[in-house]
Amino acid sequence: MPIVGPPRVGKSTLVAHVCKDGRVCDYFSEILWLCESDFTSDELAGRQGCGMKRQNCMPNLNRGKRLLVVIELCGNLYEDAWNRLYLVSKRSFPSGSKIIVTSHSDTIVKFGTTPALTLKPLSHEAYWYFFKALTFESMDPKKHPTLAQLAMEIARMLHGSFNGAHITSYLLREKFNIHFWFKFLCFLRGFIQKHVSEIGVNPFDLLNQNRHVQHGRMATPSEDLIVCHQYHRSSQEEVPEIRIQDVLYGSTKRHGKFEVLVWRSQIPPYYSYVNVCEIRERKITGAKRKHPMKDRTTF
Repeated sequence: MPIVGPPRVGKSTLVAHVCKDGRVCDYFSEILWLCESDFTSDELAGRQGCGMKRQNCMPNLNRGKRLLVVIELCGNLYEDAWNRLYLVSKRSFPSGSKIIVTSHSDTIVKFGTTPALTLKPLSHEAYWYFFKALTFESMDPKKHPTLAQLAMEIARMLHGSFNGAHITSYLLREKFNIHFWFKFLCFLRGFIQKHVSEIGVNPFDLLNQNRHVQHGRMATPSEDLIVCHQYHRSSQEEVPEIRIQDVLYGSTKRHGKFEVLVWRSQIPPYYSYVNVCEIRERKITGAKRKHPMKDRTTF
C-alpha cells in the first residue's frame, strides 16, 4: 500500500499510530521498519509485537509468522530496488504479509496493489488551531486578544511547517509578552521577504524540501545561520544538547558545522528532529550608514 504526501505532512506518524492499534498487533506477529539504506545493507530495523528489535538480514526472517513491512523513503523508489525487495518478500515473507511504502514522491503509486493514500498539508484554519494550542496551551487566547492577533499572523507566515510551529511556539511561550512577539513577527517577516525577493520561494518551503536556508540571528544580526541538512532520529538514539532556539534567537557560539535539536515528538514514532547548521559572518554590501537607527530591527 503506497502512502504519499509532502515531506513532514504526517505519513510516518499515521503509520506509527496504525501499528499501535490492537487489531494490527494481533494480526501481524512482527512489524519491520525499513529505510532506503536497507535495500543495500544487511541491517534491518525491526519490531516484535510493537516493540523495537534488531534483525540481521531479511533471509533469516521467521517464515511462519505474518509480517507488516513499513518502508520509509525520502526520495524515489526505483524499479530495480523494488524488484529486489519483491523477490526477497516472495522468498522469505510468510503468506499474508503486507508492505506499506511511504514517500513524498507519487512514483511509488505504480508499485501498489491497493489504491494509494494521499496526505495533504493542514488547511490554514486547522494549522492555526494546531499552532494556537501549542502556543497558548491551557490559556484562553480570548483573554489575550493582541497576542492572539500576533500569533495568527505568525502562524500564517510559517506556511504550514510543523517544525516551525514547534520551534516558534516554544519561543513565544518562553517570552510571553507583546513586545517580544511583535519583534519576532518583524524578524520573521524580514526573513521571509528576503528569500521571496531574492529567489522567489518561501524559506519554509525550502526547509520542507531539505534544501539550504540562510536564516538571520535575532541576538547577533551580524551573523547568519545556514541550515544545511535536516533529518530525524529514533527515540533510542542520542540527540544534540543544543536547541535550535538557542542558536537562532540566542547568542550561542559554534564553529564549523554542528547539529542542533529542533524538537522531540511526543507521539509515535517519537522521532527527534535534528538540523545540521553552520554560523557565518554576514557579508556587508554597500556603504555603512553613519547614523544607524538605534531601535531598528535587523533582519
